[in-house]
Amino acid sequence: MDRLKEISEHLQQGEDEKVSALTKRAIEEKIPPKDILNRGLIGGMNIIGEKYKAHEIFLPQVLLAAKAMYVGMDLLKPLFIKDGMPTMGKVVIGSVQGDLHDIGKNLVGIMLKGAGFEVVDLGNNVPPEKFVETARKEDAAVIGMSALLTTTMLVMQRTVDLLKEEGLGGKTKIIIGGAPVSEEFAQRIGADAYGYDSTNAVECVKRLVKKT
Repeated sequence: MDRLKEISEHLQQGEDEKVSALTKRAIEEKIPPKDILNRGLIGGMNIIGEKYKAHEIFLPQVLLAAKAMYVGMDLLKPLFIKDGMPTMGKVVIGSVQGDLHDIGKNLVGIMLKGAGFEVVDLGNNVPPEKFVETARKEDAAVIGMSALLTTTMLVMQRTVDLLKEEGLGGKTKIIIGGAPVSEEFAQRIGADAYGYDSTNAVECVKRLVKKT
């Protein structure tokens, strides 16, 4: 079997030790690291994303696949250091100030990494200033904000406003998500996109990055 297909299939099964051994073998066989990353690890994670979207698998299987993906990526990182790790773009994510829920946000982070993005995860209870300051410092293409409480939704508005005040409005795009928010709310506060679930959020981020 094709070595990269093997990596992809074992990743989908969440078999991190197998993925580690096969990634090492692929490196020894002089398969280009970029191919191992894109066709093996990210290729496998993309299939996981599609299956999750179609409700064919559930969160525990996504987390196991992500663990396997990180094991493989850790082996590849030293090979990319001299050339710079290939990335689709940088995304800053976090749950907004006043909100301590982070399961949805964590899942989006996993899916974004699986799609080849560099993710800066600020955790939860993140104030607007921290989102904007980090986006500037990291030269991020997108800020992703999550809220699960109706009381914290207004923090999203403040972050959008602050980003514009700081002159980053056209440069850094904003996507929001979480149970109480909607497409209509995103438009009302001036956000660039609304992700209704983790796989949709990744699709939206890909579109936003193309526009930056």
